[in-house]
Amino acid sequence: MPASHSDVPIRPFLIGFPAAGLALGFVLRASGWDSWADPVWAISTLPVLLALLVEIVRCLRRADFGLDIVAALSMTAALAVGQQLAAVVVALMYAGGQYLEDLAEGHARREMTALLARAPRTALRHCGDRLEEIEVDLVAAGDRLLIRQGEIVPADGTLASEVAVLDQSALTGESLPVQRKAGEAVMSGSTNAGAAFDIVAARPAAQSTYAGIVRLVAAAQRSKAPMVRLADRYAVLFLVATLAIAGAAWFWTQDPIRMVAVLVVATPCPLILAVPVAIVAGLSRAAHHGILIKGGKVLETMARVRSLVVDKTGTLTAGKARVVAVHAADGFAEDETIRIAASLDQASKHVIAQTLVTEARRRGLSLAIPTEVMEIPGEGIRGKVEGRSVAVGGRRFVKMHLARPEQAADFDESAPQHAPGAVAVWLAVDGRFAGRIVLADELRAGIEELLTKVRGLDVERIVLATGDRRDVADAVTAGLGLDAVRAELTPDQKVMVVLSERKVGPVMMVGDGVNDAPALAAADVGVAMGATGAAASAEAADAVLLVDTLDRIVPAIEIARRARFIALESVYAGIGLSTLGMIAAALGYLTPVEGALLQEAIDVAVILNALRVLRGR
Repeated sequence: MPASHSDVPIRPFLIGFPAAGLALGFVLRASGWDSWADPVWAISTLPVLLALLVEIVRCLRRADFGLDIVAALSMTAALAVGQQLAAVVVALMYAGGQYLEDLAEGHARREMTALLARAPRTALRHCGDRLEEIEVDLVAAGDRLLIRQGEIVPADGTLASEVAVLDQSALTGESLPVQRKAGEAVMSGSTNAGAAFDIVAARPAAQSTYAGIVRLVAAAQRSKAPMVRLADRYAVLFLVATLAIAGAAWFWTQDPIRMVAVLVVATPCPLILAVPVAIVAGLSRAAHHGILIKGGKVLETMARVRSLVVDKTGTLTAGKARVVAVHAADGFAEDETIRIAASLDQASKHVIAQTLVTEARRRGLSLAIPTEVMEIPGEGIRGKVEGRSVAVGGRRFVKMHLARPEQAADFDESAPQHAPGAVAVWLAVDGRFAGRIVLADELRAGIEELLTKVRGLDVERIVLATGDRRDVADAVTAGLGLDAVRAELTPDQKVMVVLSERKVGPVMMVGDGVNDAPALAAADVGVAMGATGAAASAEAADAVLLVDTLDRIVPAIEIARRARFIALESVYAGIGLSTLGMIAAALGYLTPVEGALLQEAIDVAVILNALRVLRGR
């Protein structure tokens, strides 16, 4: 049971007092004042012993039973049998071991702590013709904010300036800055790596992506891994074994010094040092790669995942339709078809219309202002662009605006067919067919390679669970080699898919929408696409991918497995060495002082080994 965080400020005192007393005792001995050395060492032990006893009582009240009892017994026994030097050495080593664990854990938390420390406190808001500095909590949707060079973006928003250069390394682990253009989304938590720019806040700062990340990080830091709780349970067995060996040494030799030496070698124990450091290091390393894991329990479970269930829209696919083909009619160029359709669609709020407008701007096309606009919901939109009559929408709607309706059939036969799930937008100009624009939500790049890597991590089954139509799901996943495709599912049916996959082992579910939240909560490890996904899915999930790319699940699983392996490795090695040391002390080969020094070396070794989690690929 490590000391509570409230005790951390007194750690330097708890180390300094026995250190000073130990040095003073040796000085007294060297000066011929031998009789004063033992009382000085005994007094120097008491602050550490008293602080330890207070912590033990506090933990026992919470029914938290651990190995600090061994440390208290060893110091008490050493004082009782007149081994004051051993007692002060144990006190110094114990306090030093706890302090070393704090330093190691702080080092292991560096990426997670950096996320918390970067949270902006204020924002510059445009107020008429002046700027005002306000508390970040006061930022509301629609506020226009100035982000100066080097500042953290305080809220999610839309870029209102021409261009912005953003450093997202703290969120995604990517070292290269990214560029955003006017109208594109800017994620909170990014750092302005270029000139100052303006954004229009999309939501209050308290509801921003970064604020949610900060809350999730804080919750993750408070969590306790099951391996840590497992260490607590094993602590009872180790305590019994320690007392048995110490009691046997005293019983067979009638030498209390051997008993004290055994207790000293067991103080403190690698069981309570290595596991927390390795787990926290794993959480921190995952955060560095843009994977926020909500605590050690999730990390430990993630290391044992055997089945992966993934959503389609927004997970396997980007979740946003984009223009994949433009079939222009005779007399119209491809860019001209896009430009005319997008010019008229500026007057519509429909998601497909906005996609066309975005595509036109991406191509650098100059859009005209539409006039005489009339939109029919679910059908299409018509109006005038640069004096020409234009109709944009579905095939039936546009056909109504043709001078010769038979053009529709002629064009339909000559134009390539689009894949299942794609959407075709038709265009008519002055009564003539101008072309067809195809939009689709395609697979993310590298999905096939990603799934191959996942299978290489001993994941036995990969299943698609989507609410989309069966023909669309089959067409999108063709060639991916999935073990099963479950389509046309309701949210509760997705939960059933997750539960059914548990027959092969722990299940990881990856999704991004509100309809995925129940399945994410039901999975052993729910992973949300947090960069663009719904807030409900991020809250329900056990881990959040801070960058909008599915390939982060590979390093997530690798980091989890490495952290678990190194934690267990440290425990087994440390306990083994401690047991050998206790046997050697029971046989009289180690004095109490030598035992304390040996155990401190073991503790340092297992902590350094646990920090290996921070390194690696």
